[in-house]
Amino acid sequence: MTPVQQAQDMVGFYIEAEMAVLQGQSFSKNGRTLTMANLAEIRKGREYWERRVQQLRGRGGGVFSFARFVDE
Repeated sequence: MTPVQQAQDMVGFYIEAEMAVLQGQSFSKNGRTLTMANLAEIRKGREYWERRVQQLRGRGGGVFSFARFVDE
């Protein structure tokens, strides 16, 4: 599995958790249970992994400046 695929899987995990919690359910995976109290944590994790996917795809969303050097 590539790093991009792993990051996409994590995005999917967080989206699944977020939807379950928003529907008033808890979400359990790998021995961890998340509830409505964890919604901010879930969203933070999803946003992290979404940014990570973009970085791995080469679209980091960073701000680049253009510098022009000339001899005078």
